[in-house]
Amino acid sequence: MYEAGPASAVASTSERAGFWRRLAAALIDGLIVGLVSGIFEALSPRSGYLFGILVAATYFTYFEGGPAGAGFGKRAMRIRVVDLDSGGPIGYGRAFIRYVGRIVSAFVLYLGYLWMLWDRERQCWHDKFANDVVVPTYE
Repeated sequence: MYEAGPASAVASTSERAGFWRRLAAALIDGLIVGLVSGIFEALSPRSGYLFGILVAATYFTYFEGGPAGAGFGKRAMRIRVVDLDSGGPIGYGRAFIRYVGRIVSAFVLYLGYLWMLWDRERQCWHDKFANDVVVPTYE
């Protein structure tokens, strides 16, 4: 559905995805990751929780670091993660940094997620960690 392609398929990097679209995407992705993680935790209570963390890290790193820049939630909401400067994919290394940044963003009453509401670039803390932005797509 979303492939790396011409710049016309991606909003200009000056446009940003809004708070409600990002929240909806996070809820969809959270349900997917939570469901898979819950299954593993039910099957193996001792190691299931750690495996759940591995599932989440893999999901977000793979989908947000790949050419599409979006997991199923972001795709459904027609948004994607792109490099702040070039507008291209962020790659898997930066996507992993972004995943770790999500934990930090949530740590203090989700302040890092709310940060985009008053940030000039509309970035959450995890966006800043990975030097990316979330933009609307037109596909």
